[in-house]
Amino acid sequence: MTESPQRMSPHEESHWLATQFEQQRPRLRAVAYRMLGSVNEADDAVQEAWLRLSGTATGEVDNLGAWLTTVVARISLNVLRARKTRNETHMPEPLIDPDGGTSPEHAALLANGVGLALLMVLETLAPAERVAFVLHDIFDLPFDQIAPIVQRTPDATRQLASRGRRRVKDRGTVPDAAADVQRRVVDAFLAAARDGDFDRLVGVLDPQVVLRTDLGATRVPSEVHGAEEVAGRARSFSQLGLLRRPVLVNGVAGALCLLGDEPFSVMAFTVRGDKIVEIDILRDKQRLAALDLRSLGG
Repeated sequence: MTESPQRMSPHEESHWLATQFEQQRPRLRAVAYRMLGSVNEADDAVQEAWLRLSGTATGEVDNLGAWLTTVVARISLNVLRARKTRNETHMPEPLIDPDGGTSPEHAALLANGVGLALLMVLETLAPAERVAFVLHDIFDLPFDQIAPIVQRTPDATRQLASRGRRRVKDRGTVPDAAADVQRRVVDAFLAAARDGDFDRLVGVLDPQVVLRTDLGATRVPSEVHGAEEVAGRARSFSQLGLLRRPVLVNGVAGALCLLGDEPFSVMAFTVRGDKIVEIDILRDKQRLAALDLRSLGG
């Protein structure tokens, strides 16, 4: 706390508290987005944290940033547990930007290399594992501060984060190709898909490539393995007349596919070397309609 709220009038204190909270908001959104994989749910968690703060005696808060981070983490953990109870599995919400660069708002959410591939792995973790990994490995919180949030001892919390870390490492979520290489490889895939050219599709795919498609809440996400299977799936869409627009998806090369004027799908790619190793496709009509595409213009 930079100034004792007790020395202010109620109006001054309210204004001071709102100003302090707004300074914390970008970081809190980033924490919540990594935990929840949804901008809307992240914003809800941050707003709930504000409501709790505004109802708390400020003299009880020694470190506002730490207090708010803890509150957002607990709210996020409850959301994750509720999802698990409902057995919900879905692709995280992608952040779409023009191919030329990421907006400042999205850049804040994507700091520390939070690509869609990482969020996909985080979706597979148990709620407490995800919270422990995100808070420690991405935001550098000590285990003794995380432990009360996940209701574990510090040593048990360390193990939770370690399990999450192993899962992330095993999947290799960070592309090792430069941005220009990613775009060249993805553009080659999109051109081959447009032309229905099976051999060219296979040529840019890793033999062990994985294609995952989220079709919506009422349908089980599909998963296809292997270059020939994925190429066959991609070629089957060549007759639809899709417009494949290059975009950045969570900061890496991707595509927005349009059918007429409506979004048909969002495609996120993970490129290693000069091959595509993972493709994640969002085809949930309801979630596509809710995406913020204003930065793309047109």
